Amino acid sequence: MQVNLKTAAALDEKDELAHFRDEFYLKKNTIYLDGNSLGLPSKRAESALLSMLNAWKEFGIDGWTQGEKPWYYLAETLGEQSAFLVGAKPEEVVVTGSTTVNLHQLAASFFHPEKKRTKILADDLNFPSDIYALQSQLSLRGLDPAVHLVKVKSRDGHTLSEDDIIASMTDELALIVLPTVLYRSGQLMNIEKLTKAASERGILIGFDGCHSVGAVPHEFHKWGVDFAYWCNYKYLNGGPGAAAGLFVHEKHLGKMPGLSGWFGSNKESQFDMEHTFTPASTAGAYQIGTPHIFSSAPLSASLQLFKEATLSAIRKKSLNMTRIMMDLIDSELSGFAFRIINPAEDERRGGHVALLHPEAARICKALKQAGVIPDYRSPNIIRLAPVALYTSYEEIWRTIQVLKDIMREKRYEKYENKREVIA
Repeated sequence: MQVNLKTAAALDEKDELAHFRDEFYLKKNTIYLDGNSLGLPSKRAESALLSMLNAWKEFGIDGWTQGEKPWYYLAETLGEQSAFLVGAKPEEVVVTGSTTVNLHQLAASFFHPEKKRTKILADDLNFPSDIYALQSQLSLRGLDPAVHLVKVKSRDGHTLSEDDIIASMTDELALIVLPTVLYRSGQLMNIEKLTKAASERGILIGFDGCHSVGAVPHEFHKWGVDFAYWCNYKYLNGGPGAAAGLFVHEKHLGKMPGLSGWFGSNKESQFDMEHTFTPASTAGAYQIGTPHIFSSAPLSASLQLFKEATLSAIRKKSLNMTRIMMDLIDSELSGFAFRIINPAEDERRGGHVALLHPEAARICKALKQAGVIPDYRSPNIIRLAPVALYTSYEEIWRTIQVLKDIMREKRYEKYENKREVIA
């Protein structure tokens, strides 16, 4: 679809989600396209955080059981409210910990090496923290990660073939951990196909949903995914350091978690202070420590916005925005050595557009100087993430015009082609 300023404005006029922009704090003269790294704050999130602070003021220790949102049940309550995001039953989700802590918990719970099944399957393109956690879990069991962590290779350096992954599902595997969406290229994996193949081979499989939850609807329960985990500060706008999400399929509930902690206890017996751990019958059992109250508070408000907007409408607009952005890149930026590396097909594309360019780092710096906030990923990728709840079609059109001017005038040349401390 070819878009100019006039047609972009017309799309915004017809956009059923346009009014949600007013819910967010948007910086004047800035186009924010980094919501796949850190989402923007909503006014409701601010109010929810202040409300939780006021509960602390008013109730003190009694805030655990009193007030509008008692802290003692907050992780489970938010889990129930998050379940629709991933197609889960309410008892299958809990909001707790962080992405990597939750992966450690899940790997400790689901990786049971025995006989010839001693290996974990991951991939060459996965986020480093996931790989670190899996290496640690292997080392803790006296297994050499160089031997027992199998990583599926990418054919092109940017995407993965589901057929290659399935071909790697050998009888030496005890566990598979894969991303739902690849963080660099934005490729959406066929989760249902991969889960079915793993199940047929008797291998447990879990997914890192950090780059999809809140942008792409899932059906984890229906598909039979064993476990999943994700952050809530990207598309879900839960704020920096927001408590993360964790899913465990109901077929695994009621079992002892790999890492036991006080708040994973059955709520009725937790304060009996017994030295025998009695796990909760829900995904709440996989909590380790005390809930992060202030890091969870904004999420409750964000989930209200998602319920109102609906995931289907969010996904529809997201796909339309990234399609228009790709079309504009093809028509406006030809001759400037950009290459789109995310999949073109809707069913294989997550929520961002990934551009490859040898000068990527300094192009990103020039974009920021011009009021467009992108995301850089080493060694040479520019990620642009239009977010359905607060990005307009006009902003997409203007972004590509700014990028064209930067390339035509070679404004990027005044910057060093090197990432900052944080990309």
